[in-house]
Amino acid sequence: MSTVLITGAARGLGLDFTKQYAAKGWKIHACARKFDALRGIKGDIHHHKLEVTDYKAVTALARELNGEAIDVLVCNAGVGGGREPTGQVLGAFDAEEMRRIFEINTLSPLMMAEAFVEHVARSQQKKLVAITSILGSLAHNNGGRYAYRASKAALNMEWNCLAKELGGRGLICVALHPGWVQTDMGGPSATLTIEQSVPSMVRVIEGLKPSDNGRYVSYDGSELPW
Repeated sequence: MSTVLITGAARGLGLDFTKQYAAKGWKIHACARKFDALRGIKGDIHHHKLEVTDYKAVTALARELNGEAIDVLVCNAGVGGGREPTGQVLGAFDAEEMRRIFEINTLSPLMMAEAFVEHVARSQQKKLVAITSILGSLAHNNGGRYAYRASKAALNMEWNCLAKELGGRGLICVALHPGWVQTDMGGPSATLTIEQSVPSMVRVIEGLKPSDNGRYVSYDGSELPW
C-alpha cells in the first residue's frame, strides 16, 4: 500500500487531495488543525492534529511515525494569496502579517521536509512535493502581493536546494503550482475549480520520475520559469 502525508488536509486543495488519495486506496496521514470536513471520507485515513508552525509538534509527529515509509509528502498548507492581501501593499506594509505569511508558506514546509525526509527516503516513490504558486516566479512577476510572492519564491528556492541535496539518494523534489483555483485563497473569479486542479496534480505526482527532481511545474505538468 502506498502512503501519503498531507498538510492542510481538511480544507481547500488539501481536502480534495485527501479525497483523491482515499479513492485510490492509499494510506493517508491527514494533518490539520480541525477535522470536521474529513469525517465523512471513507478510507485508511489517520488524523493528526497539527499546527505546521509548531515545530516541536512536527518533530513529535515524525517520531510517532518513526519507521514508516511515506511515498509522497505533500506540503500544502499555506496562506496569504488574495488579490488584495492585507499588509502587502506598498505604503501599508504590515510586518507582523508578512512574518506570519513567511512562517507558514516558507519555513514550515522546509521544517516538514526536514522532519520527514527519512520517512520519504525509505519509501518506494520517494516524492517531496511543495504546493507553490506561479506568483513565486520572478519571470512572471507583475508586482504587488509582496509577502506572498516572496514567500513562494523562497519556497521554490528551498525545494531546488532539497533537490540538489537529496537527488543522489533517489528522492524527487518538485514545486507544484495548482493553478488559479476557486478556494478561499483564490476567490470565486479563479479560472479553475478544485475538482479540475487537484486530480490533475495527483496525476502529475503519480507520473514523477527521478529525472523530474528539481522541477517547477504547473498542475498540468507544464514547466514554469523560475
